Amino acid sequence: QVQLVESGGGLVQSGGSLRLSCAASGSIFSLNVMGWYRQAPGKQRELVAVITIGGSTNYVDSVQGRFTISRDNAKNTVYLQMNSVKPDDTAVYYCNAVGLLVGDSTDYEWWGQGTQVTVSS
Repeated sequence: QVQLVESGGGLVQSGGSLRLSCAASGSIFSLNVMGWYRQAPGKQRELVAVITIGGSTNYVDSVQGRFTISRDNAKNTVYLQMNSVKPDDTAVYYCNAVGLLVGDSTDYEWWGQGTQVTVSS
């Protein structure tokens, strides 16, 4: 199996910056897509940003130009650089990965436990 461990959440003032990290470990053959989702109180979980193993990225419109997703394939780690944060960015951020295990041809999806990001106004 694969474990995703997030770090870097916390309290930040509006306009500030924060960097989230998510390290994957386990019997990983490849992590084809890694990404970040978030869930604010009373709202559904939404996609924030995703990145493929080749480096292609996609962002939700509300964070375009402010957040940057990146990954280190050698470390099986994905990052989310959050700049110019707003109170509306307050949520629990979840790491997500889709990929293959060693010796298995089935695509699996894994989730991290979540890290709280709170933006004060």
